[in-house]
Amino acid sequence: MTCPAERFAAEAERLAGAPFRLHGRDPATGLDCLGLACCALDRAGLRSVSPAGYSLRSIAIERQLACVALSGFAAADGAIERGDMVLVRPGPAQHHLLIALGDDRFVHAHAGLCRVILQTGLSGWPVLHHWRLAQP
Repeated sequence: MTCPAERFAAEAERLAGAPFRLHGRDPATGLDCLGLACCALDRAGLRSVSPAGYSLRSIAIERQLACVALSGFAAADGAIERGDMVLVRPGPAQHHLLIALGDDRFVHAHAGLCRVILQTGLSGWPVLHHWRLAQP
């Protein structure tokens, strides 16, 4: 049986190509970055806790951050590994969640391209938080 982080990363990668939709939680109608993470967790048989009531730009994100821990993630140090999540700041008052696929590859819901994409690197975005699924 594969480990939870591997299942999570594999399910997230399978969602590449799904349309983007703010607050989206269904790959058929659209996912945002939080929806991508929740959908991948659910498909991997893991628990997801999803926040509501956020916008593309916001300064206060504490409520969203609390959902990360409730979904089974803990703060991580060191190198980013497959199945980790990173929160980056692509611009002022913007926060964005990416899922690591290993080898400096990531999957995320790209609002500008209107779909979930695979990408190499973090595009120079500063990393604000780095999480890993907690060991059972």
